[in-house]
Amino acid sequence: MARPLLPTRPPAESADPDDLLHLARTSFTDALARLRESESVATLRDALPMLWQQITDPSSSLRTPVGEADVTTFSKRRLRDALDQIGSAFTLERARYYLDRLARAVQETRTGRINDIDLNRWKEYDDILTDSLWLFDRRDASGAHHAGFWGNFVPQIPYQLMRRYTRRGDLVIDPFAGSGTTLIEGRRLGRHTIGVELNPAVVEQTRATLMHEPDRHGVVCALDVGDSTTLDWTALLEQYGHRSAQLAILHPPYHDIIRFSDDPRDLANAPSVETFLAMLGDVVARVAPVLDGGRYLALVLGDKYADGEWIPLGFLGMQETLRHGFTLKSIVVKNFEQTAGKRSQKELWRYRALVGGFYVFKHEYIFLFRKA
Repeated sequence: MARPLLPTRPPAESADPDDLLHLARTSFTDALARLRESESVATLRDALPMLWQQITDPSSSLRTPVGEADVTTFSKRRLRDALDQIGSAFTLERARYYLDRLARAVQETRTGRINDIDLNRWKEYDDILTDSLWLFDRRDASGAHHAGFWGNFVPQIPYQLMRRYTRRGDLVIDPFAGSGTTLIEGRRLGRHTIGVELNPAVVEQTRATLMHEPDRHGVVCALDVGDSTTLDWTALLEQYGHRSAQLAILHPPYHDIIRFSDDPRDLANAPSVETFLAMLGDVVARVAPVLDGGRYLALVLGDKYADGEWIPLGFLGMQETLRHGFTLKSIVVKNFEQTAGKRSQKELWRYRALVGGFYVFKHEYIFLFRKA
């Protein structure tokens, strides 16, 4: 069976407000407590349809305006699923267990140290990926995002990384900012972002692009011209009122696959793979000191093909990063169906692969590292 492609914009970002239920927290908790006192599974099951009718009735005492202090919000589908699970329990003990779990989701927020995910309501996060294969049919082109910068990465990647590894108000840094994909997503998600880009012309263009993304959260969204192999990140962060970062996203050139400039400091102009890796290591060494302990660095990197040989650039970059005090937490393989370089030459590349005995590049890697 073919694996379904992931949506361009995750469901949580495009949810219909009509699918959300705003319930009075205290009243709903009391209703669940009364259900828990049922004398049998049959009695409990008989009471569930009446509770659902109250939940979905806009004039019910369980419903409340979204602006009220004593309010809890649920996806209608997820709440329906939770009640169905309670009703399908074979024993009263198991039904009470599910009721208690739902009550905790109503009363308490349980988040970890590095993100805003409420673990009492973990089933509601349909937009957050937890497997290691990401399939995208096309890049997200909403808002200020665009595909005009050759070599930029799909916005879904920084979206996923920020949702998993940061909280609102955290700082994300990007040493290869390019067209500002990370910065745009950070502004959308309420994360401070600071990016660095070597090419002044690209910086000027990206700053103009960022003006088209509304700042709804009042966050820092800064882009500076600089060489990330020698940059003093401590000084740069202080310039914008920060002492440390909580996530670093690195999307360097894939060595010389795409030439971005004539600048010898550009990693795309490194004279050899060995030099490229050394320069990448310099960037990681500069970033590492400003990243908080226990926080994450993501390296987005693909392989290359040269002189009839597959060069495992991604894994070589992984090994280089590990030399700088990080441990490897995950490797994600991302496949993007619509690549700009091969979109109009699909049949030609298939022919070349058959003749040359190789496989066409369609994937890249996202390496997740944790700082000790």
